[in-house]
Amino acid sequence: MEIKSGALGLCSKDHQRIYQEWFNFADSDGDGRITGDAATKFFAMSKLSRQELKQVWAIADSKRQGFLGLHEFIIAVQLISLAQEGVELTPSSLKFEADVEKIDPPMMEGLDAVVAKSKNSTVVVDPVTNGSAQPLPPPSSQWFAPKSGRKAQAPQYSVTSIVDGLKRLYVEKLKPLEVAYRFNDFVSPSLTNSDFDAKPMVMLLGQYSTGKTTFIKHLLRCEYPGAHIGPEPTTDRFVVVMSGPDERSIPGNTIAVHADMPFNGLTKFGGAFLSKFECSQMPHPLLDQITFVDTPGVLSGEKQRTQRSYDFTGVISWFAAKCDMILLLFDPHKLDISDEFKRVIASLRGNDDKIRVVLNKADQVDTQQLMRVYGALMWSLGKVLNTPEVVRVYIGSFNDKPVNEGIVGPIGRDLFEKEQDDLLADLIDIPKKACDRRINEFVKRARAAKIHAYIISHLKKEMPAMMGKAKAQQRLIDNLEDEFAKVQRDYHLPAGDFPSVDHFKEVLSGYNIDKFEKLKPKMIQAVDDMLGYEIPELLKNFRNPYE
Repeated sequence: MEIKSGALGLCSKDHQRIYQEWFNFADSDGDGRITGDAATKFFAMSKLSRQELKQVWAIADSKRQGFLGLHEFIIAVQLISLAQEGVELTPSSLKFEADVEKIDPPMMEGLDAVVAKSKNSTVVVDPVTNGSAQPLPPPSSQWFAPKSGRKAQAPQYSVTSIVDGLKRLYVEKLKPLEVAYRFNDFVSPSLTNSDFDAKPMVMLLGQYSTGKTTFIKHLLRCEYPGAHIGPEPTTDRFVVVMSGPDERSIPGNTIAVHADMPFNGLTKFGGAFLSKFECSQMPHPLLDQITFVDTPGVLSGEKQRTQRSYDFTGVISWFAAKCDMILLLFDPHKLDISDEFKRVIASLRGNDDKIRVVLNKADQVDTQQLMRVYGALMWSLGKVLNTPEVVRVYIGSFNDKPVNEGIVGPIGRDLFEKEQDDLLADLIDIPKKACDRRINEFVKRARAAKIHAYIISHLKKEMPAMMGKAKAQQRLIDNLEDEFAKVQRDYHLPAGDFPSVDHFKEVLSGYNIDKFEKLKPKMIQAVDDMLGYEIPELLKNFRNPYE
């Protein structure tokens, strides 16, 4: 099993120089992104039909970010060149067998003349400045600029993509509500730019020696810095495997305060956890798309009596909220779900759509035993995962060794290959769905913040004005489940969106309810408007410009 990047996007140095020149011309504001209006004007010179250009954009912007960077732009012009030659454009065009480096640049009517003119008019001499050369704005900025002569005011947050729009909406609309009602103390720390810009993450969970580290090594086709593999519990820490300029390991305390990485929220788990946390960086094409989180083996048997020095399930829950996919790995010889594993799976509440179950090392048992193992695993999961739906289980042997056909036979080998292909397809889709996932998590967070504000303001309203505040607070904490029910009825909220009562009680006991804020309808209305109007408008502005 191997993840390969698409062939398109590669080109010779001569062609890359041409494409870079075209990209700079079309990128009117020099932010490294070409958005809808600029793209439609530029690609119109290809004289392709609107339907063809719609397909070009859909394939080039496979991540649905709403803009084209240089790499996506090169893919787009290569697709235009293929379309001009009569090749039918489909998503599989990314995998065609021809030598992509020999695809000639497309015919763009009138482009050479406009680019040549722009080169000649880039620098002029202004007599007011004593004859010194003054650079003019790129002509493309005038070419793509609106016809109105009014000077546009630069916004505080320049929105050139869906993610930029979410950042602005968070700072202006959602964050004030979170701060006012202490959402960051009860539920999740405030978001930073690095949280929005982070690559998609995949977390691997399972008991020791179920093949978590080997799984990552199998995908990368090499070991990452600090990787240890063995039958004993070798991974004793959380390891984030991500892209970097060179191979190195970064200690947890350092990475947690790094402004460009989305791990600042982990500081709340203290130094005991950060000493068991590290980042492994290495240059790798797969890590340019996905970040992996390798976790310590979940304890079982007598080992569960030894308490960890940090909140293990809390850390798992924190990562689960950030990750795009969670892989639960099982071994045919380790199907029992220990108490700690039950707590870990329970901490994934609210992230059920991200969970995938992998029955690893399945070539260690024959076909008849595999059927029994599969049935036993489904029975065990049914008692822990409180969902009526049947969870999808991928069966295979995810390591660099060939499948043991002597045990599983040819039918088992074919089954493993199909299962591995299905899991591979799921992993390949992660970067493509990253932007959709970001929107989904943002909307989910906004709804959670609204419900949190209703709960906090309701508790504040139930407090007496003068006497007996301590008793009233204790009564509210003791009867918190009933108070949740009141909030649900008063504001017609879904019961499934409410937080865990036990966790809320634990955090609430450290606060003075009388100091909480009363309900601020304007803040709630601002979040409602964001969910009802501004986010749909943002998605509309950055959809395929040819739709």
